[in-house]
Amino acid sequence: MNKGRIDALLGIVFGDEGKGKVVDVFTPRYDVVARFAGGPNAGHTIIFEGKKFVLRSIPSGIFAEDKTNIIGNGCVIAPDLFMQEAKELESAGYTLKDRLHISKRAHLILPTHRVLDRAYEAAKGKNKVGTTGKGIGPTYSDKASRIGMRVGDILENFEEKYNKLKARHEQILKDLHFTDYDITEEEKVWKEGIEYMRGFNLSDTEIEINRLLAEGKNVLAEGAQGTMLDIDHGTYPFVSSSNTTSGGVCTGLGVGPTAIRDVYGIFKAYSTRVGSGPFPVELFDETGDTLREIGHEYGAVTGRNRRCGWVDLVALKYAIMVNGVTKLIMMKSDVLDTFDTIKVCTAYKRGDEVMTEMPFETEGCEAVYTEVPGWKTDLTKMTSEAEFPQAFKDYIAYLEKELQTPITILSVGPDRAQTIER
Repeated sequence: MNKGRIDALLGIVFGDEGKGKVVDVFTPRYDVVARFAGGPNAGHTIIFEGKKFVLRSIPSGIFAEDKTNIIGNGCVIAPDLFMQEAKELESAGYTLKDRLHISKRAHLILPTHRVLDRAYEAAKGKNKVGTTGKGIGPTYSDKASRIGMRVGDILENFEEKYNKLKARHEQILKDLHFTDYDITEEEKVWKEGIEYMRGFNLSDTEIEINRLLAEGKNVLAEGAQGTMLDIDHGTYPFVSSSNTTSGGVCTGLGVGPTAIRDVYGIFKAYSTRVGSGPFPVELFDETGDTLREIGHEYGAVTGRNRRCGWVDLVALKYAIMVNGVTKLIMMKSDVLDTFDTIKVCTAYKRGDEVMTEMPFETEGCEAVYTEVPGWKTDLTKMTSEAEFPQAFKDYIAYLEKELQTPITILSVGPDRAQTIER
């Protein structure tokens, strides 16, 4: 019997690329969909049959009733938010408890983690990272400090472990003089979430995934955020707290690198970023506003305005390199339908220095652009590559040549049906 393989689906810039939609489209080809990093700070929006869902912790393969979905050990979970998300899906008619498996090694986000998140941001003053306030960073900090609580801890001596970690957090908050908070009601719902989670399959998912691979089953690893938010390779310190790159698939699911087949890199036909941090291609003019409005660029979790700019080849080339991307997926091509000309960032400039490779520090860098003709055509009704206008075909060919990687899928609208494979 042939062993199964894993394909990874990753955002390769600053996240918000539309991973959820593509996972939903890809799911019929796989037996398992598994999240390997991040937590409820990631909002994956999926639209089909006139319905809209925003998933935060649950893998985007959950809408296919015959598929197994796994939340891997590299993820962090807030029981109260997980309960809310799961119950919304159950109310919409989807069964979860037999199909959604949660790693016992995934870490728990406590209510006090969220308070710590706010306290740490407040302490930074003007140098705020721009977190979602969901407690992600403090939870991963506890994980690295070897004091965190894991999902498996809810099965034995839970109250003792919880109270010990809560007391530690409260002392830190006291030391920070951040004492104006009340988690009484939040904690009550959080503990309801703990009870709710006990009804799920809490397992050693790394053993389960490797068993499924040995049986010839194929797995789609679903990423969260994007490469430029990776804790190691992103625009540190304005990053997430986990490894969002392909290396995170191995550590976040407990599989070897030889199991990975294709690495799909998802990017938009332009660029966006949420939160603080350097963004050389950011547009502060009417063009940036136009991209935001046409693209509905507002955070799925926070509702925050996304910062918008032209596509950034410096960032894309770097992301393709560190992830070993084999195939590219370009999202939101239709957002550029009305532009006469389109700009492409081909280099960064700082002072007299021009850089075509990602520098250690991008603060103070300006984008160097190349202009290409726009296609001035509505792409949203198109169903095949043959219908594409020549200027759009030229844009695709230009990007493929520069990135040395094929663009195999193009999205021309938000619905799952508006996805064209080449």
